[in-house]
Amino acid sequence: MNLKAKINKSAWTRYKESLKYALYIMTHPFDGFWDLTHEKRGSMAAANTLLILTFLTNLWAMRFTNFMFNDVRWERVNIWSQVAGILAPLLLYVVANWCLTTLFDGKGRMKDVYMGMCYSLTPYILITNPITIISNFVTMEEGAFLAYFDYLALGWAFCLILISVMQIHDYSLGKAIMAILFSAVGMMIIVFLVMLFFSLVSDAIAFFISIGKEILLRVY
Repeated sequence: MNLKAKINKSAWTRYKESLKYALYIMTHPFDGFWDLTHEKRGSMAAANTLLILTFLTNLWAMRFTNFMFNDVRWERVNIWSQVAGILAPLLLYVVANWCLTTLFDGKGRMKDVYMGMCYSLTPYILITNPITIISNFVTMEEGAFLAYFDYLALGWAFCLILISVMQIHDYSLGKAIMAILFSAVGMMIIVFLVMLFFSLVSDAIAFFISIGKEILLRVY
C-alpha cells in the first residue's frame, strides 16, 4: 500500500470514528463534549455530515409523515428556503455565541461552537426518521403519542446544546444558560445590522443612479 492510500485510509477511518462519536455524546454528553474539542474526538467533516442529515431528515419528515399528522403541502415546499431555515439560524447562533463567549472568558473557538451545535442535532436525526415511518402505520388516536417523541427529540437536542456550551467554554450551568439567552439576542442584533447594511447600500446605489441620470439629462 502506497503512502497516498495509507493517508486516505487513515482519513476515512478518522471520519467514521468522529461520526460514530455522535452516539457517545448522546449518552455521555459531559465527557463527550469535553473530549470532542479538548481531545480532538470530533471533526468538521462529521459535523457537516450531521448538519446535512438534519436537513434531509427535515425534508423526509415533511414529505413522508402521514397526512393526518402533517399539514405541509409538498408541492409548495421550496427546498432552498428550507436550507436557509436551518443553515441561517445555526450560523447566526455560532457567530453570536462565539462573539459573546469571547468577551466573557469562553474557551471555545468558533469551530468548536459549530461542531458542538451540529453534534447536538443527533437525537433529532435518530428519533425523527423512525417516527416518520411509524406515522404511516398508526391511527389518529395512536398518533397522538408521536408528538411526545417530537418533544423528546427537540428537548434532548436542546439539553445537548446547553451541555456543549458548558463543556466547550468551561462554563457553569447558570453561565451557560445566560450565554444561550444572550446569544439569541445577539442573533437578532446581527440580523438587524445586516438588514441595516443592505438598506444603506441599496439607498446609496439608488442615490448614485439618480445622480447619473440627472447628469445624463443635463448633458444631453
